[in-house]
Amino acid sequence: MNKIRMKIRDVTHEDKAALISLCQITELFQPNELEELSSMLSAYFEDGLDGEHKWLTDEEDGQLRGVAYYAEETFANGVSNLLLIAVHPEYQRKGRGTEFLRHVEAELRRMGKRILIIETSSLDSFEATRAFYRKNGYDEEARIREYYNPGEDKIVFRKVLL
Repeated sequence: MNKIRMKIRDVTHEDKAALISLCQITELFQPNELEELSSMLSAYFEDGLDGEHKWLTDEEDGQLRGVAYYAEETFANGVSNLLLIAVHPEYQRKGRGTEFLRHVEAELRRMGKRILIIETSSLDSFEATRAFYRKNGYDEEARIREYYNPGEDKIVFRKVLL
């Protein structure tokens, strides 16, 4: 298998439209969620939320191939939450998502973070997402029934980083 060549960097304001487009093409986000992502990116750039909030992208040949967003948990010591990770469909199932996740984990370890939490949906359309987290060493820690909508639970995954 060829080594994946990734160029992971901090997002810039100029990336905003491409990041929203990338999230849309994954078909994992509803229109209202895409609007919320757009608002979150605007706040990130306008308010200078750095340190405790971080947006990263994976760029290849000038095109954004992936995005990740994590934030420090406010009332927990050394805990971060991966709020978003997405890879362009043409680049999925080729190890890119795993490398991106490993990059985020390594960055959090350097920052002295102990635990990474990831939340996702119980819908069948998210089974590949849940399998991805399990494959990468995350354990299902909790399930909140009917959280997002009737019949749609929130599943919380956890991984110890240190």
